[in-house]
Amino acid sequence: MAASSLLSLIFVFSLSFSASSSSSVAPSPETTTLTIPLSPFSSKNPSSDPIKTLNSLASASLSRARHLKRPKPDTPLAKTHVLPHSYGGYSISLSFGTPPQTITFVLDTGSSLVWFPCTSRYLCSNCNFPNEYPEKIPKFIPKLSSSSKILGCKNPKCTWIAGSDVQSRCQDCNPASQNCSQSCPPYIIQYGSGSTVGLLLSETLDFSKKTFPDFLVGCSIFSTHQPAGIAGFGRGPESLPSQLGVSKFSYCLLSRRFDDTTESSDLVLYSGSSSAKTAGLSYTPFRKNPVTNNTAYREFYYVTLRKVMVGDKTAKIPYKYLVPGTDGHGGTIVDSGTTFTFMERPVFEAVAKEFEIQMANYSRAVDIEARSGLEPCFNIFNQKTVNLPELTFQFKGGAKLILPAVNYFALAGNLSVVCLTIVTDNSSGLGSTGGPAIIFGNFQQQNFYVEYDLENERLGFRQQNCKK
Repeated sequence: MAASSLLSLIFVFSLSFSASSSSSVAPSPETTTLTIPLSPFSSKNPSSDPIKTLNSLASASLSRARHLKRPKPDTPLAKTHVLPHSYGGYSISLSFGTPPQTITFVLDTGSSLVWFPCTSRYLCSNCNFPNEYPEKIPKFIPKLSSSSKILGCKNPKCTWIAGSDVQSRCQDCNPASQNCSQSCPPYIIQYGSGSTVGLLLSETLDFSKKTFPDFLVGCSIFSTHQPAGIAGFGRGPESLPSQLGVSKFSYCLLSRRFDDTTESSDLVLYSGSSSAKTAGLSYTPFRKNPVTNNTAYREFYYVTLRKVMVGDKTAKIPYKYLVPGTDGHGGTIVDSGTTFTFMERPVFEAVAKEFEIQMANYSRAVDIEARSGLEPCFNIFNQKTVNLPELTFQFKGGAKLILPAVNYFALAGNLSVVCLTIVTDNSSGLGSTGGPAIIFGNFQQQNFYVEYDLENERLGFRQQNCKK
């Protein structure tokens, strides 16, 4: 479907539902926390081919890295590169509208807009996930909500998505008039594994004990490879934490082994002001985001990675990859929307080399490497015990993230092979295009309590069992 056809379809949809304002309860200052169940987003049944699943997740992680390193929010939808892989993320449920309609969203700290599949005419291309079908994706129906309003072109929130120059594009508005009925221009957003297009709404976000009126949310009418809406938790003004005035939020990601589970953990939102540290957490400060022409870099959660250790050896990573330059190249971000951690080729090679040296007594499973998209992979067949070097990330401030082996190695080949679950690209690929050099993904965050302290500009973490 051509981009021009999509924009015409959006215009038709913008006229297809009625919208009116309604009164809502303003957030009270007494509330300090909001808790949302958090579930792994994956297929309902284990894959019959684990290696194929690993390959899909590796491809998804690379696609996500390509987007985060060189996001192109204005790229035409028709040019989006789509790969047939499972999503590999974590989902939450949010309720919008009056009366509330509950929709599933993928938790994403690497982007900021919150959007849901919208209207009965919503279309999703390449959305045949295992046990998930496009026609069964839950949709928000604006005409059933008395609080739905199409965001106007002169609404200040329109600039969050359309840019500061949007007023000059409100061609049907009288400059002297404040009562312009023209809507904010349609948005097109690309992610690593897909894209979406739609209109912006002002709607009520409803929690069990509190409602937030006039919440900016995307009404997406066409998407590619998106099994659910996206809940943006990034640093942009349109993100959920920013709009709610959240002082910090935390989550604990359940262990996910490429299957589904009925268990869930919690995403907790906090309000109020406090400089106190949470007991048991190691903290590292957020790094100031690079200011470049690519505004997407301003949405990321940058931290300063000092070194990566494999066993008791420090990987020899060139310094320029550890700290972002003024052009936005380099540095480390934390992203719940990426599955496997991404490392730019020189960083990855330094880390992988240490694993190869310290695991030289195990033969390489090159056939599994070719099929899974992961490397290095090692044969462990008939081994009574397997010694895997410890992987440690050390951050500014002395915080050390020591990963358990299940967070950086995955079993493959009928459990006879282990593969490092960190991905990279060829030196001619991502390495020459800039953007974050290291993207710390959700697979490596499993069974860690992670806290984004926005007020005090720091990231905290501790290892724990995320099962309730």
